[in-house]
Amino acid sequence: MKRWIKSAVVMAAVAVAGSGAGAAETIKIGVNEPLTGAVAASGNYVTDGARIAADEINASGGVLGQQVELIIEDNKSNPKEAVSAAEKLIVRDKVPVMMGAWSSTYTLAVMPKLMEYGVPMVVETSSSGKITTSGNPWIFRISPTSEMEAKAFGEKAGELGIKKANFLVVNNDWGRGAGDEFATVLKEKGIDVGVTETMDAKATDLSAQLASIKAAGGDTLFVTTGVEQLTLVLKQAKEQQLDARVITTGGSSSPDQLIEQAGDAAEGSQHILFFSPWFPETAPNPEVATKFVDEWNKRGYNFAGLTEGFRGYDGIMTIKAGIEAAGKAEPKAIQKALWGVKVAGVNGNISFIKQGPEGQESAQNVPNVYLVKIEGGKVQPVK
Repeated sequence: MKRWIKSAVVMAAVAVAGSGAGAAETIKIGVNEPLTGAVAASGNYVTDGARIAADEINASGGVLGQQVELIIEDNKSNPKEAVSAAEKLIVRDKVPVMMGAWSSTYTLAVMPKLMEYGVPMVVETSSSGKITTSGNPWIFRISPTSEMEAKAFGEKAGELGIKKANFLVVNNDWGRGAGDEFATVLKEKGIDVGVTETMDAKATDLSAQLASIKAAGGDTLFVTTGVEQLTLVLKQAKEQQLDARVITTGGSSSPDQLIEQAGDAAEGSQHILFFSPWFPETAPNPEVATKFVDEWNKRGYNFAGLTEGFRGYDGIMTIKAGIEAAGKAEPKAIQKALWGVKVAGVNGNISFIKQGPEGQESAQNVPNVYLVKIEGGKVQPVK
């Protein structure tokens, strides 16, 4: 499917139907995602989900009588580029609210700009605890923190029979944070924790890390990185005959993509996700989830991207609710209104609790967490 690689201004819809004055002024929503670079697949999936939400909003009359317009910027899988994208969206495009920026590292880099200009951002993917505990009142995160994810997994850890676990994580805020949180939970459950190896996000040769993990022993390997690198980890672990179950964290694994690209090496792996598109009828809001999956498939988008794409949909729908509640597309009003929104999302019901220092709290949603496995070349639920 053809994608825009350059920074793009994307009209989510044409003029309001029936307007005799021609094209109506739009309400702009900034989207800051990695469309090129190391984690481009994930960023494009999120952006596709955002487009579905924008089209749905506009088809039902828009927001406050106006159509919404997504202003999409490519942060190129780079924190410095994420900052530049955010500043462009705020200063040049004058967006009153934005969504982004996929990676915790990119999001943390952007956060000072939100404070500087006073613009709210809905965080759709990033999981580092620092994001909502550093005292930035312009942050509204709908994705779970690594701590939330780890604690949810901890309830299943005993059932899985894990005795000793090792970790292989991408060397950034997301990966290191996830490794720390999961290790803490596993230790609390009486599970032995071995070595933690790190890898650069662009690394393609992981043989040294996997050799260290193999030498450490253990029945389970937790891996935190993007889907592109997960494919390499699975293939190289199989080549080294690593006898350990692989469990991925962070919800960015796209199991169908792993089946396609890693083949037999993906067999037996397990994946923590925040949406299970193979079984939308089991979601907390089955009608919303099923409608989203149907529209995604209708557009011919890669089914594997649904485990990321829903984030973009839920993020834009959360912003829409904030603008509606504010009664105007003004940053401070949207920030205030977002605290009270209640959105029936694909992941589940979205609302916010406070995290961080008193008087400067960030907003955090409490999402749902799923565990699936690849068995017989297919995705199955882990019950």
